[in-house]
Amino acid sequence: MNTPHPDAHPYLRASTAGLRHHTRAHTASGAPADRLHLDTLHAHLTAAHQLLDQLAEATRPPHPAAGRHLATAHTRLWQSAAAVHDAFHLLPVADEPLADTGCHPERLPEGPPVLTICQRHLAAGHVVRRKTTPSDLNTPLHGHTTTCSR
Repeated sequence: MNTPHPDAHPYLRASTAGLRHHTRAHTASGAPADRLHLDTLHAHLTAAHQLLDQLAEATRPPHPAAGRHLATAHTRLWQSAAAVHDAFHLLPVADEPLADTGCHPERLPEGPPVLTICQRHLAAGHVVRRKTTPSDLNTPLHGHTTTCSR
């Protein structure tokens, strides 16, 4: 069996370690999510989404079944990013009550991080819509099974 080198994918390992650390720290604080927090999480999800897209494309020709599973994960990760984007716009701006915090790509929203999350979300959405059908985006994961061979 080909075992990966311990230094393989160091940035991915560091990112995972950072998420674990943040999860522990956030659990201890118990603070609700704020807009900046969701913007950062959305950036992470869309980066993972792009990586899954590339992996699915490269894996599908030599290993079609594995490629299909990665493509399914790609779609589900997009759904997660879309839900985080929607939650972002439901949170109040600074200490103001809920106002018009919708996604307005045609004008500058109230400034960063709104501009970054909306632009990032729109860019990722273009990629998703080129490669995924609307019915795939709305299909729940139910019925998708995997057997572990180990």
